[in-house]
Amino acid sequence: MTLAPSTFVNPLTETNRSNKTAESCILVIFGATGDLTARKLIPALYNLAREGQLPSHFACVGFARRQKNHEEFRKEMLEAVNKFSRSKPIDMDLWNSFQEKLFYLSSSFDDDQGYEKLNQFLQQLDSQLGTKGNRVFYLSVQPSYFTTVVENLHQHHLLYPHEEVKNKWSRVIIEKPFGEDTESAKQLQQELIRHLDESQIYRIDHYLGKETVQNLLVFRFGNSIFESIWNNHFIDNVQITVSEEIGIGTRGRFWEEAGMLRDIVQNHVMQLLSLVAMEPPTSLQASAIHDEKVKVLESMRPFPEDRLDEYAVRGQYGPGFINGAPVKSYREEENVNPQSHVETYVALRLTIDNWRWAGVPFYVRAGKRLPKRATEIAITFKKAPGYLFQTTTSILDSNVLVIRIQPDEGISLKINCKVPGLNTVIQPVKMDFRYGAYFGSAPPEAYERLICDCMAGDNTLFARDDEVLTSWKLLTPILYHWQTQIPQDFPNYASGTWGPEAADRLLQRDNRQWRLI
Repeated sequence: MTLAPSTFVNPLTETNRSNKTAESCILVIFGATGDLTARKLIPALYNLAREGQLPSHFACVGFARRQKNHEEFRKEMLEAVNKFSRSKPIDMDLWNSFQEKLFYLSSSFDDDQGYEKLNQFLQQLDSQLGTKGNRVFYLSVQPSYFTTVVENLHQHHLLYPHEEVKNKWSRVIIEKPFGEDTESAKQLQQELIRHLDESQIYRIDHYLGKETVQNLLVFRFGNSIFESIWNNHFIDNVQITVSEEIGIGTRGRFWEEAGMLRDIVQNHVMQLLSLVAMEPPTSLQASAIHDEKVKVLESMRPFPEDRLDEYAVRGQYGPGFINGAPVKSYREEENVNPQSHVETYVALRLTIDNWRWAGVPFYVRAGKRLPKRATEIAITFKKAPGYLFQTTTSILDSNVLVIRIQPDEGISLKINCKVPGLNTVIQPVKMDFRYGAYFGSAPPEAYERLICDCMAGDNTLFARDDEVLTSWKLLTPILYHWQTQIPQDFPNYASGTWGPEAADRLLQRDNRQWRLI
């Protein structure tokens, strides 16, 4: 008997990326002279072309204020691809073909004439390249311009009414941060849905495009050995770490307005946590996966207002050493207030009030100028009863499952084993799986996957509005508390260390400690 093909395709279990079909379209990058375009977006498009994932009828138009022509833009992008592409050396025959689809228009983001010129140019490309009127607008701009750009796109008929136009489509990719607290996120959402349907809004979080994150649901729900013990009967605690060696560099102005809680925790960390903790979705449709993620966020216990400092720790790096080289403090960085109170480190203790996770603490930490670059999820299991081995000199360690997001993507499991010999000596050992070593090639960059998904109309790996708003609802009280309580000890951790001592005490109160990375 021949089985009918599955109705739904799970983007998280694909082994052949060619199964996802990107539709003919034009990608317009607003803010195309910015760092993101050069470091990530154009290299991603080049690699998609290299792998045959770009549609045959495609064009990319850069739109920014800086004056330049098509050839100047193409030359700059070639330099960027040479420097930042994951696939080297550059195939110049491929590049010469690819660059013919790169264009550039100069305009400010609030200039009517610029949008009229853009509209005419896109129609011209449609007739020349067969892109069918389909549009992806990538807003790589400051958040204050999100509404301005969308309103102008609507005013100049570059956005199509979702239910009225059936033979072509328009979608908008929005970079984080989506708002700066609950109220601003709600306001931004209301402004966007005046001109866009929710299905047209793609809130990008590049962490969700990483191969290990995509594999989380497959790992959990495709392996009964793990899903059967993925609960409070067997798990002691969960730790999520986002560690960076670098400081804020030239992003001082941005960081003074954002800080670690807004820039990393509210989006990246909360997305990882919801994927770890969610229940099995009812189907593999994007809406079903989003529904389960939202349920996790809605089940998170609010922080007690009178004891916030017991659940949330902030820090700011001082001078220190990274890889043996001296580095300056945050307050000495470019475009930073010398008396700044902005946090570069956050540690939280979170609780999920549902049957699966009752009593299991979730500890998250994210920081700049820590000893190494690493993003990982560590699942620590409850210790086995130790009475069988209490006469030995060994101490049974907890089993720990570690899902490494970056830089060395993979999964490891720590177990206890007997050391060979006549004596019963027990020692923890690690079983380690690495994507690059096993599959023989580096996984695609996150932006490659996410841009391809948007062109294919798949929003599974993008954040939905209620995910963003629920996350803000949980974390906004911490922001308001920190605004009223001026820290007296900043900077409170040296560069090259694992954060302030208060972060250690956060776990010590529970008789636990941070995992050594």
